[in-house]
Amino acid sequence: MEEAHFYQVNVKWEKERIGTASAPGLPSIQVATPPEFPGGHSGIWSPEHLFVASVNSCYMTTFLAIAKNSKLEFSDFESSANGKLEMVDGRYSITEIVLDAKIRIPNESDRAKALKIMEKAEKACLISNSIKTTVRLIMNADIS
Repeated sequence: MEEAHFYQVNVKWEKERIGTASAPGLPSIQVATPPEFPGGHSGIWSPEHLFVASVNSCYMTTFLAIAKNSKLEFSDFESSANGKLEMVDGRYSITEIVLDAKIRIPNESDRAKALKIMEKAEKACLISNSIKTTVRLIMNADIS
């Protein structure tokens, strides 16, 4: 693996508080100020949503890599993330993200292994390790 990787994202303002985010080779998405702020828009991805989505999607991809390497059998994975935006020392900050992760495993005997992998994925997620926001993980392994 190379020492550094770079991820270019471009944003172009369209109107009001709406723009388009793009990256080479990827579909563009509209981004906007969230509706909770003056001039904000509903129904469009906000930086706050994208921040929380980064943590959630990183958790998923990290889990998938560790599960594969650990040969964990599972039939379903789903996680939701809830980010808490607060005013801290006169500045807005997302202070906490709660990840609620659920997997479906075929055998009860794999439950401890599954939970260990889920926990390991949270600790290894490079996005979570790159931010000051507290990330809490709720784990659930159901038997299919």
